[in-house]
Order: sequence, then structure tokens, then C-alpha cells
Amino acid sequence: MKNPNIKWIYLIILSVIWGSSFILIKKSLLGLTPYQLGALRTIITGIILLIAGYSKLKAIPKSKWKWLLISGLLGSFFPAFFFAIAETEIDSAVASILNSLVPLNTILLGFAVFKIASTKRQVIGVIIGFVGTAILILKGSELNPNQNYLYAGFVIASTLMYAANVNIIKRYLQHVKPLAIAAGNYVFIVIPALIVLLFTDFFSAERFHNPYLLSSLVYVTILSVFGTALAKVFFNKLVQISTPVFASSVTYVMPIVALIWGVLDGEAFSFIQGLAALLILVGVYLAHKRKT
Repeated sequence: MKNPNIKWIYLIILSVIWGSSFILIKKSLLGLTPYQLGALRTIITGIILLIAGYSKLKAIPKSKWKWLLISGLLGSFFPAFFFAIAETEIDSAVASILNSLVPLNTILLGFAVFKIASTKRQVIGVIIGFVGTAILILKGSELNPNQNYLYAGFVIASTLMYAANVNIIKRYLQHVKPLAIAAGNYVFIVIPALIVLLFTDFFSAERFHNPYLLSSLVYVTILSVFGTALAKVFFNKLVQISTPVFASSVTYVMPIVALIWGVLDGEAFSFIQGLAALLILVGVYLAHKRKT
């Protein structure tokens, strides 16, 4: 008999890993441009996953490869660049908070496009979590009036892509091994990422004289190994052993982790945001679909 609580373990681990990703992006941008960061993150992650999962690729049915391509673009390639671009103008904590729109979009896309039903309990949980997220956003805008919230559009676009990706994994890649999914995604996107990197003048002499370059490369490597490669495999597994909505609820806990890192890095935080974070946790619990 499978342990029904294992999904919560995956959720907590992913929340810590991905919640820490936003501060790693912020630190990586000290010595890298957003496009260099997105490209390096994709390339390093791809190398790791293709080495670890190469033997798994042969077992993937031919009919699944088109979905792996779409999943790779929506779940990995474009968001890697979009989040880096967004964090050039908005705080890392704010980016993580906006990322909490993923569960809401997962329900909407799952119902409208993928015909995946959600329970009333899940809908209520997502709504409560979204209210908590809205409070965090509004309070954050008060504390940081100089931030350019137009760049938040890059994060919102990414949440739509993540929502589509989680539904694709659940509907079309349910029986493909999590490591095979992750490796298969990067078969398609490593080369485009390398092309982007070549066009960013990353290998110019001027870039290598940047005093922040070495530390940025360390941060992006940590981000790639844990925040992308390891987390990708964990997330694919979580989607398969739970529901799309529950799996995407990881984005409700991530802002709490990201806010802690943000405060430690000097970003503003208030008591109201703390209450909103607790409200988000209630939403995560209610979004969990119990089996009858």
C-alpha cells in the first residue's frame, strides 16, 4: 500500500528548493544578463539531466515526444528567461508571490482545455490561496512603490505556461518515468539555449572582467542543479502521484520561503504579509484532494 503522505513530503521539499530559487536568480543577475542567466540555467540543467537520464530516453514511446517538446518549452525554456527578466525590476519575493497564480491557472486550463475535473474543495482552496496571494501583492506594492510592475507580466505569462505544462504531464505523460520526462524536455531546448548564449556576448573579454561573474556562475550552478534538475524530477513525480492542482500548490508555499530569503537580503516585509502567508497555507491544505 502506498503512503498517502508521500505527496506532502515532495511538496515541502519542492517548496524549499523552488522558494530559494528566486534569491538565487537575483544573486546571479549581479554578474549576468537575464538572457545569459536563462541560457546558462538551461544548458547546465540539460547536461545534468541528459547524463543522468540518457538511458531512460529509449523507453519513451514515439507518440510522447511531441508532448515532451511542448512540455520542455512551456515548463522550462521560456520561464527560465522570463523570471530572470522580471527580477531585473521586481523583488525576488514579489516574483515568487506572483508565481502563486499557477494553481488557479491550472484549474482554469485543466477544466477549459484538458477536461480535467476539480472538486469544490480544490476550488475553494485555490480561491483562499489566491486571496492570500492578492494581499501579499497589494502590501508588497505599498512597501515597494518604485518597482516596475509591468515586468510582473513575465511572471504571469510563466504561470500560464506552468499551468499548461502540469496538465500536459498529467494527461499525456502520466506513464512516462519522471526522469525520462525531464531529460526528454531538455533534448529539445539545450541547443536553442546555447544559441541564445552565443548571441549574448557571454564569451567576450569584457564579460570575464566582471567582478561578480564568478559568484554569479556559482549561484546559477546551484540554481540549475537543485532548483531545476533535481526539482524537475521531483515535480514530475509529484504530478503523477497526486493531482495537477495539488502539485501546482507548491507555488503557494514557495513565497513563504522566498520571503524569508528576501528579508534576510534586505527586502521589505510586514506583519500583514505574514498573516497572508498563513492564509496561503490554508489554501494549500484545502486544495488537497482527499480520496473517498
